[in-house]
Amino acid sequence: MTNEIIKQRLTDKFGDSLTEWEEQYGLLTFRAPAEMNLKAMQFLFDDEELRFRFMTDLTAVHYPNRKGEELCVVYHLHNLNDNVRLRLKVYVPVEKPDVYTASQLFSAANWMERETYDFFGVNFVGHPNLVRILNVDEMDYFPMRKEYEMEDPTRRDKDDEMFGR
Repeated sequence: MTNEIIKQRLTDKFGDSLTEWEEQYGLLTFRAPAEMNLKAMQFLFDDEELRFRFMTDLTAVHYPNRKGEELCVVYHLHNLNDNVRLRLKVYVPVEKPDVYTASQLFSAANWMERETYDFFGVNFVGHPNLVRILNVDEMDYFPMRKEYEMEDPTRRDKDDEMFGR
């Protein structure tokens, strides 16, 4: 199983709707529209040649300067039979961060989607229990978004002179 075969099978099925094909360090990466994330993963799961039936990871990245696509949901899938991995990216606006849940397809997605919601605010449509998993329920923000200063630059206890430098 090669990346070329995977790309060809996906292109045959979805045409030009899958874009931004890359191959960094041998890992095939592509972008799907948000409304097609589940269709692409279902095809990768069901296809008898591809057999991507294990979700290794699911997370998000916040790109505050990308207007209309500030949040990127990243899926890492694995074909255990052929030991092949791939990465799928889906971009959504921060104002409406809706992505279809993959929890019915991959049981591991359940908790990973909850964590991604908890830290980035991605709304996984259809998730059976999309509530915070690590942060307190009263939290009214998403801490991994790049919306706040990292640190107060006026703090004196962090100056070099306080550490003998």
